[in-house]
Amino acid sequence: MDNSVNQIHLFIIFLICGLVIGIFFDVFRILRKSFKTPDLITYIEDALFGVFTGIFLIFMLFVFNNGELRFYIFIALSLGLIIYLLTISKFFIKVNVKILTTIKKTIIKILSILLYPIKFLLNLIRNHILKIVLKPFRILTINIKGFYINNLKRTKKAKKIKKKKKDFSK
Repeated sequence: MDNSVNQIHLFIIFLICGLVIGIFFDVFRILRKSFKTPDLITYIEDALFGVFTGIFLIFMLFVFNNGELRFYIFIALSLGLIIYLLTISKFFIKVNVKILTTIKKTIIKILSILLYPIKFLLNLIRNHILKIVLKPFRILTINIKGFYINNLKRTKKAKKIKKKKKDFSK
């Protein structure tokens, strides 16, 4: 009787471990829905999920079952994960995505308020001060551009005149 009670106890513990793994899995899903990440980061997250889940399961096996792996442990883990995914998962994801999205929007608003003076100064520098500082250089570039265009027109006219003289001489 003592052995069967111990097995029921272990079954319940690993059923709860299956629930915890489901929550841990949803944490990664929530992060993916809240923050757009490149494929490489997704692969790294998947690898981290596998490593952390493996470490968690090995730790739980050694703490509660002296490292012995039994078939009913797989059944308990699977059952806990399935129960979690079919019952709580959608609600857990929905609530946490809303929370993270709200936090993200709030941080963005706070940063935009805090950075507004800097943006204002940068716009002021770009729109007014830079124009004043660069005005002499603009006049110079305009004059150089005008000189270049006038010389180009003169050389084209000279080439046309030479071509006409060659045509008459033939």
